Amino acid sequence: MLKFGLIGKNIEYSFSRKYFTEKFEKNDIDASYVNFDCQNIADVRKVLQDREDECLGFNVTIPYKQTIIPYLDEMNKHASAIGAVNVIKRLNNGRLKGYNTDYIGFRKSLAPFLSQQSHKCALILGTGGASKAVAYTLELEDISFKYVSRNPKKGQLAYEDLTPAILNKYTLIINTTPLGTYPNVTECPKLSYRQLTPKHLLYDLVYNPEETQFLKNGKAQGAITTNGYSMLKQQAEAAWRIWK
Repeated sequence: MLKFGLIGKNIEYSFSRKYFTEKFEKNDIDASYVNFDCQNIADVRKVLQDREDECLGFNVTIPYKQTIIPYLDEMNKHASAIGAVNVIKRLNNGRLKGYNTDYIGFRKSLAPFLSQQSHKCALILGTGGASKAVAYTLELEDISFKYVSRNPKKGQLAYEDLTPAILNKYTLIINTTPLGTYPNVTECPKLSYRQLTPKHLLYDLVYNPEETQFLKNGKAQGAITTNGYSMLKQQAEAAWRIWK
């Protein structure tokens, strides 16, 4: 039996195990998928080095998309450019190669909205591993962007900097933080939501709950909204194509 798994922290809720288990059953694939709930990077290293119960591939989620890189032997060019990994493949020679399919999933899920509405400027809320794939996609789509962070570095914005003028210019707003994820469903990024309009598109990478407070607040102002479920399915299928 082939074995695959998810590396992350506090991931019992995760989409991946259910998605791949159902996929394997539906397509009569002799494979299993397990969660590796790692409390620190030392636990991650042990999982990667386990030769007795060896996985052929892994998905990687919060908070290890960047910190896992030093423990890999090779990197796909897109993962290297992004600086974050969400898929690992164990090659025939045993070496571990990192990939990023988040950008594939995000780009494919964003495309229908861009065909309906033009967006020239975007705000990326958060600066973690997922935000890097979002930024890479925006560069491919020729959409300029700014990072927004609670602790902004040079060139980034603080939430307090999001004036009406900025929100008027940056009509695509992507939440890459875990704010609003179940069970903390009342949390949301600190924006002046009253400044949003029907020309705005709010994209939340969070998918549980289906409609986060971030999206509810945007919808109340007439903004177009979407969650990260389509992105997850697209990135998962891209991961499977890598592992096969």
